[in-house]
Amino acid sequence: MPRQYPIEKIRDIGIIAHIDAGKTTTTERILFYTGISHKIGEVHEGAAIMDWMEQERERGITITSAATTCFWIPTYVKDRNKEKEVRINIIDTPGHIDFTVEVQRSLRVLDGAVVLFDGVAGVEPQSETVWRQADKFEVPRMCFINKLDRMGASFEKSFASIGEKLTPNAVAVQIPNGEEDQFTKIIDLITMKAYSFGGDFGETITEEEIPSDLQEKAKEWREKLMEKVAAEDEDLMNRYLAREEIAVEDIKKVLREATLANKLIPVFVGSSLKNKGVQLMLDGVVDYLPSPIDIPPVKGINPKSGEEIERSASDEEPFSSLAFKIATDPFVGTLTYFRVYSGTLKKGSYVLNVTTGVKERIARILRMHANEREEVDELYAGDIAATVGLKNTSTGHTLADEGNPILLEQISFPEPVISVRIEPATKADQEKMGMALKRLSDEDPTLRVSSDQETGDTLISGMGELHLEIIVDRMKREFDVTANVGRPQVAYKESIKTQAQAEEKYVRQSGGRGQYGHVLLRVDPKERGEGFEYVNEIKGGTIPQEYIPAVEKGIKEAMDKGVVAGYPMIDLKATLFDGSFHEVDSSEFAFKIAASIAFQAAAKKAGAMLLEPVMSLEVVIPPDFLGDVIGDLSSRRGKIDETLDRGNLKVVNVKIPLAEMFGYATNLRSLTEGRGTFTMEFDTYEEVPANIAQEIIEGKRR
Repeated sequence: MPRQYPIEKIRDIGIIAHIDAGKTTTTERILFYTGISHKIGEVHEGAAIMDWMEQERERGITITSAATTCFWIPTYVKDRNKEKEVRINIIDTPGHIDFTVEVQRSLRVLDGAVVLFDGVAGVEPQSETVWRQADKFEVPRMCFINKLDRMGASFEKSFASIGEKLTPNAVAVQIPNGEEDQFTKIIDLITMKAYSFGGDFGETITEEEIPSDLQEKAKEWREKLMEKVAAEDEDLMNRYLAREEIAVEDIKKVLREATLANKLIPVFVGSSLKNKGVQLMLDGVVDYLPSPIDIPPVKGINPKSGEEIERSASDEEPFSSLAFKIATDPFVGTLTYFRVYSGTLKKGSYVLNVTTGVKERIARILRMHANEREEVDELYAGDIAATVGLKNTSTGHTLADEGNPILLEQISFPEPVISVRIEPATKADQEKMGMALKRLSDEDPTLRVSSDQETGDTLISGMGELHLEIIVDRMKREFDVTANVGRPQVAYKESIKTQAQAEEKYVRQSGGRGQYGHVLLRVDPKERGEGFEYVNEIKGGTIPQEYIPAVEKGIKEAMDKGVVAGYPMIDLKATLFDGSFHEVDSSEFAFKIAASIAFQAAAKKAGAMLLEPVMSLEVVIPPDFLGDVIGDLSSRRGKIDETLDRGNLKVVNVKIPLAEMFGYATNLRSLTEGRGTFTMEFDTYEEVPANIAQEIIEGKRR
């Protein structure tokens, strides 16, 4: 079957934002206006199509990123010809920081993003987090300032906060006519027309002249827009300075190029809930966000030669794709979502999982509309789809053509910061619990399942209390497993302060062949977040090559156990610089044991310390409660970074240890008569104060 949509008419985009900025509401409007759904599902009524999990509907938040495909003819196309249609693959991502993995893996496979902002709050902490993630993957994006109908909404303040906190390259292409309950129309600064939205759901758009009282303001904003756009193109700059009339197409063309190069970021306005501005924002997606051929070819490694190779977005190139999400579907089993970067894929064909080296058969190909699915026979470059029943493929694996393998860059995920003990309620739950946790951890790379060596208990670790609460809830509903859950525990870590070295000779002589391993190790601290590095400085074969990996293994085993209180060690460099061996008695086992003991001795000498996760917390409260809230935060070892005004509310930004934050939601409610809210995300690991470290160590030993 030939390709239905030329590749330049495809957009792979994500909708990203802080929790509660209106992502899902906006996606619901998009599905309605593009004809995918025939009624609008509201989040606050628990009927949103994209929030299809029961937990999402109850809590009114998005937990998993949902993928959907829709089709759009821009509103300015006068002949509503099907050939002018653009196919938009959308991923609606969660805003809650406990599910940050969903945003990260979505951004890895998307070409462009729409970043939503709440018109009252402007840039919020997680808006900054998702923005930084989009920067990391160099994703071109546009902004949509939503909720301009709400009390306290201000376009100018929100726009200014984007400029101050995120990027000086934001450029307004629209401004609102009125704000709060006076928000009636949208003024487009490129066409210099006003647009109003009629009908039951804002589906009828009327183009009008700009109201006379807004002409001056619109001209001012257009000047700012034209200055920034003209600066990106010499020819346009000359025409602009000569005060020539510039065609809308020319402005859009230069703005598109600048957006693709991440030099400018167009800003749109509207209110999704009140059905204003979503269609014009979709026009913006078509006008300014990239198609698969607008982005640089994807780079990877040739697994046979180790050389860097690339694949461009073309159906003629060999097939390559990245699996970015595993989901358990009650009807069809395990779904693997993947993005096709190059080539084509037919159902029934075989592909190579380049990450594991295993062949997989693609039995069915599904195009997803949230949790509805449509079977297709073939996929092309730029498509996002799912397949069923892959046995050995997880998040971040590359699937490619057997004859032309390429290994794409893996997706890296943050470390969990919190864990709980979990035990099955009955014998029958025991077996099911193991299976449920395996499937859930396949699905979610930030969920870790481990067992405590001493007690035999199962521990699950994740990104926050809500994350683990949802996991336990899903076990009960989807896998029918009832479990008893312990109190949340902080995922402490250990590290070292200075350089130190140690020597260990492991010699055992008992009838027959003995054991001999002799190593000298040096350990050095690294910056937070830099991880572990193993360096081999053995010269002249004082230790044969075959024992070098065993030394690394011994060090890693010792790091997992820690030396202060049994917590894993992070952020250090271990160097093997000398040693000796015995022709007959040396073995991998002996070197592993010697390395493990030497590492523990060196780490103790190097000032081993206990580290705790410190969170970045934002508390939003009415001004009357400021003193009480700050006092409470200080008593929890919080360090106040700054206090800001946001409309008629106070915003307190704090760095605070996670250990002090359990039960904070209830506490904040009682301090602020239920009017305070907070959001927090992991910031860094810091040393635990000596008196508290002592308590933790003793608690571990008691």
